[in-house]
Amino acid sequence: MAEETLPGTADDDGPDSIVLHVDMDCFYAACERLREPELEGKPVVVGMGYEPGEGHGAVATASYEAREFGVESAQPISTALERLPRIDDLAPDDDPAAAGHYRTVDLEFYKSVAADVKAILHDCADVVREVSIDEAYLDVTDRTAWDLAASGDRTLAEGFARYVKQRIAREVGVAASIGVAPNMSTAKIASDFDKPDGLVVVRPGEVRSFLAPIPVEEVHGVGPVTARKLGSLGIETAGDLADADAAVLEAEFGSRGRELHERARGYDDRTVTPTGRPKSLSRESAFTEPTDDSEDKREVVRALAADVADRARSRGAMYRTIGIKVVVPPFDINTRATSLSGPVDDPELVESVALDLLDAEFEATTVRKLGVRVSKLSFADADQSSLDGWESAGSGGADGDGDGDGRVSDEPEASAAADGADEPPNTGGETPSRGGQSSLVEFD
Repeated sequence: MAEETLPGTADDDGPDSIVLHVDMDCFYAACERLREPELEGKPVVVGMGYEPGEGHGAVATASYEAREFGVESAQPISTALERLPRIDDLAPDDDPAAAGHYRTVDLEFYKSVAADVKAILHDCADVVREVSIDEAYLDVTDRTAWDLAASGDRTLAEGFARYVKQRIAREVGVAASIGVAPNMSTAKIASDFDKPDGLVVVRPGEVRSFLAPIPVEEVHGVGPVTARKLGSLGIETAGDLADADAAVLEAEFGSRGRELHERARGYDDRTVTPTGRPKSLSRESAFTEPTDDSEDKREVVRALAADVADRARSRGAMYRTIGIKVVVPPFDINTRATSLSGPVDDPELVESVALDLLDAEFEATTVRKLGVRVSKLSFADADQSSLDGWESAGSGGADGDGDGDGRVSDEPEASAAADGADEPPNTGGETPSRGGQSSLVEFD
């Protein structure tokens, strides 16, 4: 299948870049709700070093419902429990609405969900920079435009960002907040401006007026210590920072002072740069309703296999591992893979191996989503290895290429990116000081 482009995008882009900052809302809690839909709308706390029934560890993320009780990221679990009792500890006459559902961090599961999100991001943009498991920048300058849509009340760029949000919600089931702006620092501020599930667009020419009333600590690059120093200089907002004497700022903060001054005025000449070549390419598709129909599943796998093989060929990539992903209700993720004797470019083989892996274990299984992946990619100009006598390197609960985390993704060398969902026309974590999600590790 050819790569989709959102209908209505302009071919002749203007000089201003279009940057999206995608930030997943309470991502770990959202992942837990995928597994346990009954947690929707209830206070959820995900803890690092936390064990069920115990009081040690720290809060990795708290849902917005939990934050209403004063639970924040990086807070000790013992403090969180004082503010929001564990629902399992309630007495029969206690109010369950004033209790929380505590869960232990399951990073491997979160990675697999993040890979699904990042598959969409890589399908929607040619240039993606992944910052963490739940955050990424997209340069979509070549995919859309700042021109007004036919309705005249919003830009094409806003429609494009809305499309990205809707795909993430529909295909993965988690919410993302997106900021759209002509540069990275403004896009990041915009994504945090209307959480959760927000979409804020800052058009060229509106950047400085948008930034002016924002507290100075919201300016990208201003931490708590710098904010206090700026406050001592009478600088409380981004507008104050923009109006300040650049020489005074440079004397106080060095070269970083001038950089912060520029960002407060809406200038940021950084470009969105990718984090490396992908290690894998994938496609997946969800059924409207879970199904156990063998031929329906095989038909989807055939289409996904053809799409993945086409993407690999279009990128000049060969692959050494072919795998599938099978999601069983409610959200049980299974992966199987077979490794080859050397890198190949063989669409028929991708289909054959994917179908064999499906039939071997999941022929009669009820599934809600299927995916196909090729990995161990090679971009070097080399002769294709012979497949005569190739044998499987084994298949099991983890992928045969050693990922071991059930992901289906395009995975750059420094962090994981994912490639492709299939419908035509989300520094790590949310800032702890705002009660968001604590970063555990980079997505690798």
